[in-house]
Amino acid sequence: MAKAPVIEDHQIRHARKVAAITGQSKERDVALLLIAYGTGLAPNEIAKLTVADYLQVNGEIKADSVVRAEIAFNGKARPLFFTSAKVCEAIDSYLSLRAATRQGVTNQRAAYRGLDPQSPLFLAADGAPFSFTKRVSPNGVASYSCESLTEIYRRLHHQAGIPNGNASAARRTFAVRLHRQGRSLKLIQELIGVSSLTAVKKMVESDPVRLATIVSGVI
Repeated sequence: MAKAPVIEDHQIRHARKVAAITGQSKERDVALLLIAYGTGLAPNEIAKLTVADYLQVNGEIKADSVVRAEIAFNGKARPLFFTSAKVCEAIDSYLSLRAATRQGVTNQRAAYRGLDPQSPLFLAADGAPFSFTKRVSPNGVASYSCESLTEIYRRLHHQAGIPNGNASAARRTFAVRLHRQGRSLKLIQELIGVSSLTAVKKMVESDPVRLATIVSGVI
């Protein structure tokens, strides 16, 4: 299977601008784009995040959060950091809209910005939680995937003219950007939750920017 592409900064900026002027839920779509590129979370994990994963009771952002074991794709908890100003700004804008339109709110306005802490952080366009599709393998193992959110990520990239762009591309881009910064494979593994260092190495190798730099110095 071909690797997902690495999406560069100018492409992400363009996708964000396009998302901000198209679609049924502009604020949500911008936030969805940035959380994927800013955290490396998988679609199923994003769909299962709750307001309490992002906010403290007093409404402040939970900078040091966690991908809880029950929502992690591999069933293992890992660190989750809401420390990117761009990511937090986009999510805050979306949550403000949710509060204004009364999506997933409570009567306790002083807590969690008036939002239900157990409500999903991101909702479908109609204000309902994202749905999951159940599949059963030939050996009887059931799995669930949030195909509607996966499709949103495909749409956000397609409408921005990014070939083969999707949630997997955002996840790989997150890992590659950390690698470009000189972060260790062990750290990248901890943040994205893949099974082994070998898997991380496969994800970040053949970085197109690194290869272009090598070729540029040949002659």
